[in-house]
Amino acid sequence: MYTFKKEERLCNKGLLEQLFHKGSSFLCYPFRASWLLAPDDLPAQVQVVFPVARKRYKHAVQRNLIRRRMREAYRLHKQQHLYDQLNQANIKLVLSLNYIGKEILPYQQMEKKMLKLFSQLCEQATNEQHRQLS
Repeated sequence: MYTFKKEERLCNKGLLEQLFHKGSSFLCYPFRASWLLAPDDLPAQVQVVFPVARKRYKHAVQRNLIRRRMREAYRLHKQQHLYDQLNQANIKLVLSLNYIGKEILPYQQMEKKMLKLFSQLCEQATNEQHRQLS
């Protein structure tokens, strides 16, 4: 439940390319979420990637700190706030959570923003699925 397994990481270059060319995105500062409804043969409910711009954060230590905080917030809240809602609607997603903030936020603020992002994402994904079905 509170794990982040290999199947949940987005590594497939084809899916990444589709995500950025055909996917939808929205801004929930300090994150930009890009998402795409995934095929049913996806090994996990959601496959996710956490990019941080090298242009904005020159030092790998800073990028890794941001990634670790994002992964931790995702890992702790994904089941209750993301997976349960997507399971009810029978949705699988490919997701990219880009960090676009100008400064490194403390973990507590990042966690609050992640929860807000999850609710927005669930709403948009269910609306998109209903639109495709009708």
